[in-house]
Amino acid sequence: MARSDFSFTYQFRVRWSEVDPQAVVFNARYLDYADIAITEYYRAVGFRAQHPEEPLEFHVKRATVTWYKPIQADEMIDVMARTARTGTTSMTQIVEIHGASANDNDDLRAEIELVNVHVDLATHRPIPLPDWLAEAFAVFDNRHGH
Repeated sequence: MARSDFSFTYQFRVRWSEVDPQAVVFNARYLDYADIAITEYYRAVGFRAQHPEEPLEFHVKRATVTWYKPIQADEMIDVMARTARTGTTSMTQIVEIHGASANDNDDLRAEIELVNVHVDLATHRPIPLPDWLAEAFAVFDNRHGH
């Protein structure tokens, strides 16, 4: 995808502790970055604040990382997130990591596809997504006409 396909972007600086002996971000950190992106994306969508009475809990069922280019220490990066698909109990969300740029040029470093399953925390079993949730993500993701 292109940067312009995302309504949500969160920027931060890579810390030295995230770099391996090859002088690039350690591969396991890409999932940390995806978690930061999804946490901030959920906060931006605001669905928990809109429905505070509903326990909305998710487990990651699958995470696929596709690496394109290295990320270095002290570099500014943008993480972007959007919901690609919603099902009965799960959502597929895409996170892209780009090098930050003043002109928002595409500089794709990695793409992470996450399948998040809505669960009952007492049993850790899947439960149906609330009817309104898919629309909340769709409205947010399409707010800039994407």
